[in-house]
Amino acid sequence: MKIGNKDFDVENKTYVMGILNVTPDSFSDGGKFNRLDSALRQTEKMIFEGADIIDVGGESTRPGHIAVSEDEEIFRVASVIENIKKRFDIPISIDTYKSRVAEAAFDCGADLINDIWGFKRDFKMAEAAKKHNASCCLMHNRNNTNYVSFIDDVLDDLRKSVNIALNAGISKDNIIVDPGVGFGKTYENNIEIISKVDRLKELGFPILFAVSRKSVIGLTLGLPVSDRLEGTLATTVFAVLKGCGFVRVHDVKENKRVIDMTEKLIGRF
Repeated sequence: MKIGNKDFDVENKTYVMGILNVTPDSFSDGGKFNRLDSALRQTEKMIFEGADIIDVGGESTRPGHIAVSEDEEIFRVASVIENIKKRFDIPISIDTYKSRVAEAAFDCGADLINDIWGFKRDFKMAEAAKKHNASCCLMHNRNNTNYVSFIDDVLDDLRKSVNIALNAGISKDNIIVDPGVGFGKTYENNIEIISKVDRLKELGFPILFAVSRKSVIGLTLGLPVSDRLEGTLATTVFAVLKGCGFVRVHDVKENKRVIDMTEKLIGRF
């Protein structure tokens, strides 16, 4: 698939999406990169370490987060995206579920929408992606954990998101799906969706795997956010073995290295 001006061989490689939270309250790195200079330094660092995409987020989506206005979110992300595009040749993802924010991000040069609600919260999101011929990542999410058959229900929910995109005229080649680890799921649900992430291949789209530093790792290992690197790396190796096209991570260098080593061992490097 193509994101921005870059081609991604998602059938044969796993790519790194580096997380850039320009927020004061994200669960792991809130306040570290919410100034333009620090955001650009972190972007340069992630690119040097091997990031293939930079995912810019202006509102924390951690449990118990405080929602921000569209204007505030645009203020946080617009100049960051614009300045990254001026300085670096790398695709940019905008992590938002609000169409006005997505439109502003596209105007500044963003290439992909990363929507934690899979186009179900703001139906104008699909229109925005189509208008700008942008790629989109549709994440699974729910307001509850009332599943009948968990994996099948996740797939059905994601099919609904995909259909919203397709009905808006978005090309199949521009769609990525995300199992939504940590969103609308119990701890047991999260373990199951991680272990069976390859079931998402039934949908026919590249998979983005986003588990970096999340609570499922902390609960499994009994570790705080600041000490979840090894757990994250284990999930990244698993993502490669399961054929995921992308991993969304905080620690680019370490995750890139384990991807390269794993791909070499399985003959994909």
